[in-house]
Amino acid sequence: MPNKLPLKTGSSTYQSGFIYALLAYASWGLLPIYWKLFGQVPAIEVLSHRVIWSMLFLMAVLTWQQRGAELSQLWRTPNKMLLLLLTALLLTCNWGLYIYGVNTDRVVETSLGYFINPLVNVLLGFIVLKERLHWGQKLAVLLAGIGVLNFIWQLGTVPWIALGLAVSFAFYGLIRKLVAVLPMVGLAMETLLMTPIALVAIAYGTATGTEHFSTNIGFVGLFVGAGIVTSFPLLWFNNAARRLRLSTLGFFQYFAPSLQLLLGVFLYHEPFSRTHAITFGCIWLALLTYSTTSFFQLKQI
Repeated sequence: MPNKLPLKTGSSTYQSGFIYALLAYASWGLLPIYWKLFGQVPAIEVLSHRVIWSMLFLMAVLTWQQRGAELSQLWRTPNKMLLLLLTALLLTCNWGLYIYGVNTDRVVETSLGYFINPLVNVLLGFIVLKERLHWGQKLAVLLAGIGVLNFIWQLGTVPWIALGLAVSFAFYGLIRKLVAVLPMVGLAMETLLMTPIALVAIAYGTATGTEHFSTNIGFVGLFVGAGIVTSFPLLWFNNAARRLRLSTLGFFQYFAPSLQLLLGVFLYHEPFSRTHAITFGCIWLALLTYSTTSFFQLKQI
């Protein structure tokens, strides 16, 4: 398989992989701080610039790495392009929903979404890919469901941002498994496919006088930086994935939403009631059950 990156070995390689993973997930966990800097700028405008500047940054990296042929080859495979268009739409919805959640003071709910995401992946694997679930996975999904139902019952509202983030990213991951393309090349193509829509949104804002890019130099820096804070964690993650086992890398996946939760509660002083505690408790117990039983299941293979 030419698109499968070889796993590098060695103690120094492992240490560098650990550092890359820590950088990637810490960056994702601290991203709310960056999106908060945009203040009252509409999420659609921030999202549009995130898509465009990410595309330009990734294209520059691929050009520097002399990997333009990989992009050209993708254009000649309609089936892959169709799937990448679908994943591009899912990823754009996920990015936009996350920015909206952060900038409407719902950082705690966005963290809930990324805690739920691994369990939605398990559920999709069972429903779509017909994967068999062991008892620990079934119990984990049940506990997560109880946690969400508790939230709905006690607060009288559906945590739609959390569920939207979890489901959109789970489907994104599921479909990307069907496309034999390296992560950075795939993301570059996805952002390229979404760029025309982003340009239309920015052009509309310019025509109506509601855009913020030209208002001051600070916004220019923030918008351009949106591409950098999106792309660098991906590059770090790719480097980590080449150096660490998936089981080791999986350890870090809860680090980002944990940081987001801490930011929401202690930095932005969002409410964290008894209902939140019970819901998160159910999700954490579900993740602990899932991780522990999966580990012992692998040891028996």
